[in-house]
Amino acid sequence: MPDRILITTDDLEHAVRINAALEAAGFHTTLAHTLDEARQALRRDPPPDCVVVTGGLHESGAAQLLTLARDRSVSTLGLVEDTEPDAKGLARRLGLTGYLEKPADPAEVAATVRRLIERRKLQQRTGIIGESPAIQEVLVKIEQMAPVTSTVLIEGESGTGKELVARGIHDLSPRRAKPFIAVNCAAIPDTLLESELFGHEKGAFTGAAERRLGRFELADGGTILLDEVGEMAPATQVKTLRVLEDRTFFRVGGTQAIKVDVRVIAATNKSLKEEVALGRFRDDLFYRLNVLNIYLPPLRERKSDIPLLVRRFTPEFAKQHDRAFKGITPEAMQILVEAEWPGNIRQLRNLIESMVVLAPEGEIRASDIPKDIREHGSMLPMRLLGPGRDVGGAGGVGAQELEFIFRSLVELKLQVEELRRRLEERPGRVEVIEVGPGSAVSAGTPVEAVAPPEGEVVYRAGMTMADVERAAIEAALRETQGNRRKAAEVLGIGERTLYRKLKAYQLA
Repeated sequence: MPDRILITTDDLEHAVRINAALEAAGFHTTLAHTLDEARQALRRDPPPDCVVVTGGLHESGAAQLLTLARDRSVSTLGLVEDTEPDAKGLARRLGLTGYLEKPADPAEVAATVRRLIERRKLQQRTGIIGESPAIQEVLVKIEQMAPVTSTVLIEGESGTGKELVARGIHDLSPRRAKPFIAVNCAAIPDTLLESELFGHEKGAFTGAAERRLGRFELADGGTILLDEVGEMAPATQVKTLRVLEDRTFFRVGGTQAIKVDVRVIAATNKSLKEEVALGRFRDDLFYRLNVLNIYLPPLRERKSDIPLLVRRFTPEFAKQHDRAFKGITPEAMQILVEAEWPGNIRQLRNLIESMVVLAPEGEIRASDIPKDIREHGSMLPMRLLGPGRDVGGAGGVGAQELEFIFRSLVELKLQVEELRRRLEERPGRVEVIEVGPGSAVSAGTPVEAVAPPEGEVVYRAGMTMADVERAAIEAALRETQGNRRKAAEVLGIGERTLYRKLKAYQLA
């Protein structure tokens, strides 16, 4: 069955040409001449696969239509006037999945529509839910990284969906017909992890009654996911590094080298840079893993996706537990959107399941939400010590405090180094203006305010280092028209660091 496309006729000339190109490309098209027609088409089951809005993006009707499309998980493509000063900003504000500037080539529109629909199907296959710009960037990276064989490092807090991203890369890759093997390095004791990954020969150790193939052998031709790779013991790190370098290894107790063709994807909820600085993770292994990088933002950094997640989870659990579910009140939804969610999507999903089962009369109200989430944003205690450390007895608290201080100092050191590197790489970007007793400008002399040249960061007396850093980030975002990935490249920092600083300076 061909994919269905809804086209608005705000710009009739573009709509007619695009309709012809989409039909020629094999799509089933429908022209909507009024806002009501477009709404009715979106409310039908099944809804269209994509909506092309040909004009009127500044009108309230377009915003309402795009909101309805987002709620129905329908991709949207907007055609932006070439006179629009900030096309990307407009697309971001409206929540468009994609946009093109006019005059739009009908063939390019057809190709973009096909790409957006394929991206939506990828979301449906993998369960990666979200319309926020951050998630759309993740999906674009999956599309870019899937066809190649380079190692990928996925970074993100626990519960953000790192394994879903890894499966998405595998499903889009030429290896999709081969095995996808996921290994949670934190769930396997250090003494067994090497045998689990690389296998063992008969008699290699007590209890090894027969030869066993490791996960790398089982994944031959396909993809292996090393989840929570930051928990890997040093000895296993060395052997993993060898596999990444020449794709060969020895089973435990074996003497014959085994060669495998496997793509390695690693995932971690830690900062591996920090672990390297602390001496817990090999720097050479980090560089081998970090060839391609995907950062998954926490749920608190993409709050606009929370209503979509709630609407996806509630009917799923209502059906699973045979509950007559009516819905969720606006007040309850607002509380969920404003919560911090330290456990991210996993925590939200588990809470929704609980409320669907326990909510009276099949409707989630504000009073049904646990008190800690309503009042405290679901704050959870932070674990400062790694597994296996002794926190009991004398000196336990001191060790905990020492670790906290050490981690804070390492993080500060990394931030200072990043800032120094940015300043060294971008000479002339900071102008120092000193006004003092020896200055030509006196207290009684009127001074005409002069705006700094576009893109420059100006230091003024009294500014702190944080003020300078904030100004540099704002300038980089203006220069890249809000593209956070490019802004991070301009600033010489990682995307994850930029997201953290955007939140710290309330620029998100």
